[in-house]
Amino acid sequence: MEINDLIRPEWIRLDMEGESREEVIRALAGILDRSGILSDKEQYLADVFEREKMGSTAIGFDVAIPHGKSRGVKEPAVAFARLTRPIRWEPGKEEQARLIFLIAVPKEKEGNEHLQILAALSRKLIDESFRRRLLEISSPEEVIQSLQNGSQPRNIQS
Repeated sequence: MEINDLIRPEWIRLDMEGESREEVIRALAGILDRSGILSDKEQYLADVFEREKMGSTAIGFDVAIPHGKSRGVKEPAVAFARLTRPIRWEPGKEEQARLIFLIAVPKEKEGNEHLQILAALSRKLIDESFRRRLLEISSPEEVIQSLQNGSQPRNIQS
């Protein structure tokens, strides 16, 4: 499974303002909802927030990957936001996040598909140069290209 098959330019927000985890998750879920990915936005949000209660989805390096397996999702999708400034991801904790990937997976596909998406994203996000590129990118299309190519630059300069 390729992440770039699950994300579209219209689901990417660069330099998003956000004050809290809830605000950012709601904004990204709204994007997926308006695109027809969600059949029940409130059910999906309830499932994402329930998952957050089980343990923070902030993974370090200013990255968070909130996700929900939900009957409110029609098809797998990933939305992305780069925040203008890092926010404290979980109240009372020091972990901050600025690069947010919201994963939506239908409940009936919760097994392998969900894990494959998380694994594919994690493999890319472990690379510091990839994360740095996400902070510098200027268009949604570049985000998708970077997800496809990892941290490899488009043009190699000598």
